[in-house]
Amino acid sequence: MNTKVFGFLFCSAILSAQNIQNNPGSNHGNKFEQLGTILPTPNVYRTASGSPGQSYWQQRADYEIEAYLDEDKRNLRGSETITYYNNSPDDLDYIWLQLDENQQSSVKNADYPFSSTLGKFSVVEKLRPSEVPEKDNGYGVNLEKVTDAAGNALSYVVNKTMMRIDLPKALKKGDKFVFKINWNYNISNRLEKGGRGGYENFPEDGNDLYTITQWFPRMCVYSDFHGWQNHQFTGRGEFALVFGNYKVKINVPADHIVGGTGECKNYSQVLTSDQLSRYRKAESSNEPVEIVTLDEAKKAEKKKSKERKTWIFEANDVRDFAWTSSRKFVWDGMRVTIPENNNKVMAMSFYGKEAYGLYRKFSTKAVAHTIKTYSEFTIPYPYPVAQSVEAANGMEYPMICFNYGRTEKDGTYSEAIKNGMLGVIIHEVGHNFFPMIINSDERQWSWMDEGLNTFVEYLTEEKWDNKFPSKRGPAWTIVDYMKLPKDELEPIMSNSENIARFGPNAYSKPATGLNILRETIMGRELFDKAFKTYAKRWAFRHPEPADFFRTMEDASGEDLDWFWRGWFYGTDPVDIAIDKVTVATPDFDAIPKSETVKYNVDKPVLNDFDDISKVRNREDKNIKFYVDSDKDVQDFYYRYDRGQEKVDVSKTYTTINENFDKVEKKDIRKENNVTAYQIDFSNKGGLVMPIILEFTFEDGTKLKDKVSVQIWRMNEQKVSKTYYFEKKLKSVQLDPMRETADIDTSNNWWAASPTDPAASKFQVFKQKQKEAARGASNGKVNPMQASGR
Repeated sequence: MNTKVFGFLFCSAILSAQNIQNNPGSNHGNKFEQLGTILPTPNVYRTASGSPGQSYWQQRADYEIEAYLDEDKRNLRGSETITYYNNSPDDLDYIWLQLDENQQSSVKNADYPFSSTLGKFSVVEKLRPSEVPEKDNGYGVNLEKVTDAAGNALSYVVNKTMMRIDLPKALKKGDKFVFKINWNYNISNRLEKGGRGGYENFPEDGNDLYTITQWFPRMCVYSDFHGWQNHQFTGRGEFALVFGNYKVKINVPADHIVGGTGECKNYSQVLTSDQLSRYRKAESSNEPVEIVTLDEAKKAEKKKSKERKTWIFEANDVRDFAWTSSRKFVWDGMRVTIPENNNKVMAMSFYGKEAYGLYRKFSTKAVAHTIKTYSEFTIPYPYPVAQSVEAANGMEYPMICFNYGRTEKDGTYSEAIKNGMLGVIIHEVGHNFFPMIINSDERQWSWMDEGLNTFVEYLTEEKWDNKFPSKRGPAWTIVDYMKLPKDELEPIMSNSENIARFGPNAYSKPATGLNILRETIMGRELFDKAFKTYAKRWAFRHPEPADFFRTMEDASGEDLDWFWRGWFYGTDPVDIAIDKVTVATPDFDAIPKSETVKYNVDKPVLNDFDDISKVRNREDKNIKFYVDSDKDVQDFYYRYDRGQEKVDVSKTYTTINENFDKVEKKDIRKENNVTAYQIDFSNKGGLVMPIILEFTFEDGTKLKDKVSVQIWRMNEQKVSKTYYFEKKLKSVQLDPMRETADIDTSNNWWAASPTDPAASKFQVFKQKQKEAARGASNGKVNPMQASGR
């Protein structure tokens, strides 16, 4: 969903994600602690590799729906038959459905209030005296009839936005249950009351534009990881839904144009012959063709038909169904082919005259570009249709989405409106992949669809126009959010309802994190392969966060637990500072003098303390020690340890250490121009990241280096890195491309200065011999030699 819908701040409790640290008092051992203590235990449903297990299962629900739009009363009536398949290993005594439209009701809503205060200013609509208790505003679902397939009434209870149906008998594994629901509700003014669905009225021509969403009782998800996902719908946390097939009949005024999830099966009955001919032309066109023209739409606005038409849609393997209806629509379309699977898709757009100057030029082409680009980075787009509807907001559903973008009355528009429109179309069409196909639980984890989708949206915007002013994705764009005080932040791994700054947390920060992984930590090739593996593994399934984290590591061979822990489970920012640069040059003249070492021979190698196990073993008459029974292994040291060999341990011996020699002249000539630079860094923000440096030399040349994040593993607060160059450094820049989201760049710079102290010297020698092999003699007199043996 587009964050512009939620352009205000929410005040809510902060949910701290579990971020276990096994060594909290130390300067190491925390940032790189593995996530094994946090992630759920792998099982037969979800493996340690992040893929679905051999016993993975998920439920299914098929729908047959008939809907009647009463434009005069602004009421929607519907009847539906649901076939619910129990693929779980559990017996189900009841099932849960979602009644999302109850959120519009003053008495049936989820009852998740926000704190309210008296401000200096208000609007007259707010001055209505408070009604305690609140009176029914007439919105919300009215259930007319709930029966089984034979027409027998079913027992049910409504809990706010959720509905439980008690089954006549337990639904066994492998069985299905068929039931029917008749319902209606009053359609709300979407711009006045908010929300995803409703109507928008256009006073100038007296017409409505309907976006019908969350409009029918829908099955909740029952899963191996959650059981029933029946958390209330508050208007923010979106949807957890079940895949199935849909057959939907929509009865509307005869002059309305309808767009919906799936394919329309009766265009020949609802379109004029000219419109049908244009649709056939669009099916083979690589440029958008107006199926309903601007002139036809303007004429339809001027009179309202009293006749009715029924549009029939079918959609397979989708998790939801949404539709739009209005006589105001211009409708265009074109054919786009997805190269990866050769799928022929109808890309289409619906929009009123108010958006014509933008949508006619850009919308359908942006739809085509989006599904093609997402197919490159995830899985090939599998559906036959992809549609964009201009409806003054942003929201997504399978094969159809609602977006904004209108011109001034003279047809002109600002660049900000154009870019915003393109961004929201790409974002909402992109939701076809996350979560419409890779079907995460939006009610629990908003970032799994919004964050992942925003990341691929950024990749798609980049491929649309390299100059596109993307606001979410590049690392530098998240800095202001990361600078906020800790009491205003919560981890990405927080429930949707409990996030104060929803946009940055659920959209920007996860998208930025993935871009940092791709560009800075893993590299594009490795990241892209792992990301596609995740998409392929969990297409048409229900992934959880652990499935994503594990797959990204499993498919790349990269240990990323430090990144998930810091970026997703924590709130620490990145702030790496250059504290000091020490400059030194080599001194080849001095040679260390031969060192005379004095020592005594080693005393018997025995433990300093006779521990309880040794004492008890000696006292146990059943224990026979091997060395006591085999005289062949009773060597000098067997007797030495027991005082049977006499050695003068007070006698002093000497040895001479001569490991170094003077550097040869040819090596001095080769290395004499080298200057060493020790750069000291501190981790002021807390979140570890690779150290990216750009060196600028006195001759104007530049050099870049990236030090792996693993340099922090032994000290998460301070590290040093030494470089040797044959040219003098002029400056050092930390994170020159601002790719780590460092919140303070003022400490990312060092420059040489005439006032700096003179370079110090460090002595250089040639090593005379290699270190002795492990286990070899060290050249000292040992007790055997001292005893004369």
